[in-house]
This record gives sequence, structure tokens and C-alpha cells, in this order.
Amino acid sequence: MTATSARGGLRVRALIAGLGVLLVVAGAVVPAQAAQRDLPRDVAPAAVGKVHAPINGAGSTWSANALQQWIRNVWSNYQWKITYSESGSTQGRNSFANGTADFGVSEIPYAIANSNEGDARPARAFAYMPIVAGGTAFMYNLQVGGKRVTNLRLSGATIAAIFTGTVTRWDDPKIKKDNPQLALPGIPIVPVVRSDGSGATAQFSIWMRQEQSRAWDAYCGKVNRPLINGHCGVTSNYPVAPGSGFVSRAGSNGVAGYVAQSHAVGAITFVEYSYALNAGFPVAKMLNRAGYYTEPTAANVAVALLKARINEDRSSPDYLTQNLRDVYSFSDRRVYPLSSYSYIILPTSQDAGFSLDKGLTLADFGAYFLCEGQQQADTLGYSPLPINLVKAGQTQIQKIPGGDPVIKGINDCNNPTFSPDGTNRLAEEAPYPPACDKQGPTQCSTGTGGSKDTPTAPSGGGGDGEDDGGGPGGPGAGGAGGGGQGDAGPGDDGGSGGPDDDGGPGGATEGPATDGGGDAEVVADGAEPVLVAATPQSLPVADGGLWPRLVMVALGAVMVLVAVLPPLVGRRARRGLPVPAPGGAGS
Repeated sequence: MTATSARGGLRVRALIAGLGVLLVVAGAVVPAQAAQRDLPRDVAPAAVGKVHAPINGAGSTWSANALQQWIRNVWSNYQWKITYSESGSTQGRNSFANGTADFGVSEIPYAIANSNEGDARPARAFAYMPIVAGGTAFMYNLQVGGKRVTNLRLSGATIAAIFTGTVTRWDDPKIKKDNPQLALPGIPIVPVVRSDGSGATAQFSIWMRQEQSRAWDAYCGKVNRPLINGHCGVTSNYPVAPGSGFVSRAGSNGVAGYVAQSHAVGAITFVEYSYALNAGFPVAKMLNRAGYYTEPTAANVAVALLKARINEDRSSPDYLTQNLRDVYSFSDRRVYPLSSYSYIILPTSQDAGFSLDKGLTLADFGAYFLCEGQQQADTLGYSPLPINLVKAGQTQIQKIPGGDPVIKGINDCNNPTFSPDGTNRLAEEAPYPPACDKQGPTQCSTGTGGSKDTPTAPSGGGGDGEDDGGGPGGPGAGGAGGGGQGDAGPGDDGGSGGPDDDGGPGGATEGPATDGGGDAEVVADGAEPVLVAATPQSLPVADGGLWPRLVMVALGAVMVLVAVLPPLVGRRARRGLPVPAPGGAGS
């Protein structure tokens, strides 16, 4: 063998040995790194599901338009099968508690304060997680001279009077005061309320108890409801007096669908803003504490919820729930007073047949809607969650058995509220209302809600209603959205009773999504998935398990032996050969 060939063989063996060492290291070290992925965490790593099993949920119709869109998105992108029944918050809480739903969705927590309705926390282990913000709007059907009114304005006191039956006609002086440019017709007002147990109704009654306590207390006397702690209680089931002219319908689609019917002129309901957008109907601008009439746009809701007091006590069963007392009275001009969050109720144990594979689906779905899903909130008629609630939500989904969610940071979460300094970008950039939205003799003519492009010409006295352009957003709206631990808990505020012309609109909405027979869009249960501007989520690479890693280590060891053993064996063989004698044979 020549010296050159010997050196070549040495290089080949060195290369084989190097590759073998790399395989051994990869098989032994990389899994250890993978096991530490996404740490540090607030919960210890646990068993992870193997496949994305189908899951089912039930509850809120208030947030259903957002949820159903996200469900269609993840089905289109990842084929995760999620079924959601729009049965109302009360039924959603009950379905989760009795184990017939893998998750629930509600605008209010279990065991809400100041209520005489039994709603105890379930024995099943659970956690709350915010899913989306929004505003409860007052969708209405009203005409002047055969043309739809699209710029109605209402104060909190007037809203309370309408939904307690003390203002019964559209030409009432209280409504005229809010609408100086409209000659409203002398026709009956038809309040449309929920017939099912509804988080929207509960939120509305919390606002009534806090801001309009005199009207709410008097109404409860009419409908024979007892006082709780000195005031009319919080309820998920709206009380209706016989012969009052109120109409009751189940679900957000039910109340919105009724109002949207052509023969329902004079009707008004409280429902999430999204439903008015889908139906193409206007919403009333509501008077805020600063003296401006606003509607529940994504930006106005974001500003309002800067004052939401979030329960930040991680040991509390109501961790992350909201206290909206300061939202109702926030004096920023842009505030929509009846702004709130909706919550998903997550399982934190494998009770009621909840498997690790189901947990894998639910945790990944949560990671999706906390980031990518929030991009669609504004388009769908909601407001995206701020950074503090997204981060808290990311902690909550890590409690789901079987989950292994990808936890994204500020730079890759793609949430429109996020900014590098942690403030709420959407709230900071929110435009101020135009001068014509200020309480007084003028009134903006521009449409609202689903009728933004349909202005209403002046038909009454007052100013000229011009100057409809909104002002630019101002600095200092800041804050991540919501702050401080609420000292009173959800719905635990006493009834202080706000000023007659202040206050905020009522509650959130949800319930079974039934077709009210009107023009509101209803998504059929069997509809094909529709993708709307979805952004694919980065998914973790699956871990192949123990056997592939053992094979990798063994193969690497073999390669090292193949490279090292031949020279060693060769040397031992050469040592065994006889040593030639000195000199030659015969002379």
C-alpha cells in the first residue's frame, strides 16, 4: 500500500467516525432539547395527545360569529374537527358542567354575584380564558317618511326606560332629546329580548343594576322579582311582564332576525355588534360619560376596555374574569360603554371523557385564536384581545391535558393590538368622534353598523348635522387593556345608579342560534367550510418517539466502530508476524 492510499483510507475512516459521532449526539441530545421546548412554563410538561381528535363545545351566541369562523378556518387549514352548539351561555355552562361538552363559552362566570339564580361552579376542574372582546349593540328597525333611520342616538337612561317599559313610543320626548335632527314617528316601540338563558342578558342586567338602578329596581317590582342586597338582581333570563308588548326570542340570531323583518318597524334589541353588521341594519349610538354618542367599533371597544378590572389572582376560581364598573364610567370621548369580553371554559383534567387527544386539539385551537384569529375580529364585528389577556390566555391553554400549544411572542403573534412597548396599539390609534356626535343640537347624518353607507337626512329641528369626520387618535390611550385585580369580582358592584344621561348600553349576547325569520344571515350547520383571510399557524414538528432515536444512536455507534476497528485489528495482526532474521540465506 502506498503512502497516498494509506492517507486516503485514513480520511474516509475519519469521515465515517465523525458522522457516527454526530448521529449519536443527535439521537441523545436533540430529544432532551425538544423536551424543554416552550419552557419556562407555569405548568410542568405532561403527557401529550398523539392525534387531533374531534371536540365539541356549547354556549354563547354573542361570540358565535367569531368562533364559527375560526372553526371553519382551522378545518380548512388543518382538518381539526370542532363542533360548536350556539345554545346560549347558560346552557353552555350547564353542558360543560355535566360533561356533554368538551368546552363551554360564556360572557359571565359560574356563581355570579348578586343573582338569585342557582349557577354553582361545577365539580369538573376548569379554567376561564378570554377569547374575544366586543360591544353589545342596540340594533333597531325604524323609518321616517318610508326611509330607514340609520343615525339614531340613545342615552343610557333612555335605553333603560325602553327595556323596562316606561318609554313606549318613538316620539317620546326623551328620545327626541337624543335626536334633535329627527322627526321620529309616533309608533310603538317593540323591545325584543332573549327568551333563553343568556350571557347578554346577564351583562345587560349587571349594567342596569350598576348604572340605572332606580329603573331596574322598579321594573323588578313590576315582574315580581325579589331584590338582592338591596337592588334588583342580576339575571340570565330577561323578565317580561304580561301584556307589556315585549317580544322574546331565543339566541342572537333569533332577536336580530326578528328586528330585521320588514314588518318589524319599531323593534329594537340588544345583541352583539356582529349581528347588526351581518343583517345590514343600523345600531343606536350610545351616550358615554364624556357626553359623546358612540357605536361599538373595534377601536371604541378597545379604548373602553382599558378600564376593565381583570381578576389577576391566580389562586381564584374566577381568575381572568372581568369587572366592568370602571368601563361604564370611563370619560374618554371614544368609549363605547357596554364593552366586554367573552370566555371559553377550559377543562383542566381528564374528567367526563376528555382525552389527551381532545386536549391536543383544544390547546392548538386556543393558540390559533389567541393570535391569528384575532386578526379577523374587527372584520367579524368584534374587537381583538389586548396583550395582557393574550399572554394570560397562553398560560391557561397550557393547563389543558394533552395539549402542546405553540406559544408565540409579540413579534410573531400577529395580533393587531400588539406594540413593541406593550401598549394597546388599536386603542392608541382609535379616532376621536366628530363634533356632531357630541350631545347637543347637532347630529351626525352618517349611518351606523350594517348601514354605514346609508346616511339619514335631517327631518327635525336643530343644527345642520355636518362635520361628520372623526378626529385622529390621540396619544396616551395606552395600556395593554384591562388592569389591576378587581376588588369586587364579576357583577359584584352595588347599584349606584348613574346620571340620567350617562351610562352604557346593556350586556353581551348569546343563546341558541335560531333563525328569527328575518334577513339576518344564518350559517347553516352543514355549510361547507369557508376560509376568510386565515393565516396558517406554525405547528410543532412531531416527535418520532423512542425507537427512531435508539436506531439513530446504534447506527452512529456502528459507524464509529467501522472506522476505528480495522486499524486496531491490523496492528494486532502485524504484531503476531515473525521477525525476519538478519543477513541473507547462504553465501
